[in-house]
Amino acid sequence: MRRVTGIGGIFFKAQDPGALRAWYKEHLGIDVQDWGGAAFPWTDADGKPVPGTTIWNVSGSASDYFAPSASPFMVNYRVADLHGLLALLREEGCSVLEKVDESEYGRFGWVLDPEGNKVELWEPPAGQ
Repeated sequence: MRRVTGIGGIFFKAQDPGALRAWYKEHLGIDVQDWGGAAFPWTDADGKPVPGTTIWNVSGSASDYFAPSASPFMVNYRVADLHGLLALLREEGCSVLEKVDESEYGRFGWVLDPEGNKVELWEPPAGQ
């Protein structure tokens, strides 16, 4: 089974998310949107668009989205078969969270790595 197929997003917390977003926008040119992050569309080696997007997002330090992890970051990995991978990870003895979200954005599931970092696994909607 193919496991991770790419990085879907990088999420991290900040003491002052507004100021940090502004710093990234001003100094690194990241097009930070009102929702608190940016979307990086994928391109091929010639710069032509291909299906896929990587999300970058800064949230407030009080956010509980990364719970039960106490880490200030979370990486989202693209996967081809979320339910199959979660079942395999359970068989391998990994700490897989029971919750699975399904929406128009795709399927999301989570596992904790050995150091307690929450890892988000994302199966994009068909065709993306």
